[in-house]
Amino acid sequence: MNGRPIRLTVLGATGSIGRSTLSLVDLHRERFELVALVAGSDAAALAELARRYRPQLAVLADSSRLAELRERLAGTGVATGAGETAVREAAAAPADRVVAAIVGAAGLLPTLEAVRQGTVVALANKECLVCAGQAFVEEARRHGSRILPVDSEHSAIFQCLLAGRRDDLERIVLTASGGPFRSWDLARMARATPEQALAHPRWKMGAKITVDSATLVNKGLEIIEAHHLFGLPEERIEVLVHPQSVVHGLAVFCDGSLLAQLAEPDMRAPLSFALSFPDSRLPSGVGPLDLARIGRLDFEEPDPRRFPGLAHAREALRRGGAAAAVLNAANEVAVRAFLERRIGFLDIARLIGRLLAHPLADAPLSSIEDALAVDREARLVAEAELRHLDAASSTREPPSPC
Repeated sequence: MNGRPIRLTVLGATGSIGRSTLSLVDLHRERFELVALVAGSDAAALAELARRYRPQLAVLADSSRLAELRERLAGTGVATGAGETAVREAAAAPADRVVAAIVGAAGLLPTLEAVRQGTVVALANKECLVCAGQAFVEEARRHGSRILPVDSEHSAIFQCLLAGRRDDLERIVLTASGGPFRSWDLARMARATPEQALAHPRWKMGAKITVDSATLVNKGLEIIEAHHLFGLPEERIEVLVHPQSVVHGLAVFCDGSLLAQLAEPDMRAPLSFALSFPDSRLPSGVGPLDLARIGRLDFEEPDPRRFPGLAHAREALRRGGAAAAVLNAANEVAVRAFLERRIGFLDIARLIGRLLAHPLADAPLSSIEDALAVDREARLVAEAELRHLDAASSTREPPSPC
């Protein structure tokens, strides 16, 4: 960066990824200049961060909280804004790096604004690639924007590929912790509560992604994401359950060599790589692995009967068109309903299956605008389907995806 500070914008500043990003800023204050901090509706939390880090701009998605944000930041010199337009303007503000960590499809348009400025985007929002992968990648290519993955698994693959020729790559392997229900049987999973689903054994994440980890839908979304990031077909992207969560990804080459990236399960490690690449790595505050203490590394195939979300994601990727956008919308609606105790845990995958059987999933999709239109319609269909789910359905075993 020619010795000057890296101008940094954080979309989703009050979430787990945003706070991990800012913890790296704490370690390297001289290396970063905060351009904008963007959050959802928590004016108090955003104001606290803005007072601490003094960005040029602090923005909330919820326009009804603008007066509170302005009051809390009065006299600081930090400009404020709120609403969809303000969020997109913040994402488009001149910056060297934008951390895209707004959860869900809501993060698509702001991240797209950053891409259209030719900015380097540290991508923590899966939905940009799941809902509109081909169109999103084409926009990045058209505007000269570089996408650097922040997901630990995709960061691991990216780092492994730096050590080998792409022409020699046979396949990649994404690892999954297995979540809190890795060893539960279906009867027990049917009775799982939101509190149990949120008790992840390895990672500290937001509620939505933690439930996605419990269903393994998260890993299905990562298969779709990996397809767009690395240009690999679905059949060359594998998943292994690895409960220790220290091997984050593997690349398998044609000579039989297998390269793996290992690190503690801490998002500061892939974030620091995305914030510094291609320059020297930044110390992240994450200590090196103590392999003697860990002692063993276990791997197993995911169980498709207990975790059908993986098969749903593979189906969506193979079908193309709107299928992945429909899958994502159905999952977001289902996870919210589960957290609100409106449906059971197993109903999440069941609702996704229902939406993939809907004609909307076969609609063509050629632009980001198409993806957003499909997302809106799919959410309406999903809410209607929720009302038709049998109240006792969560006690039934899901059908085999095979």
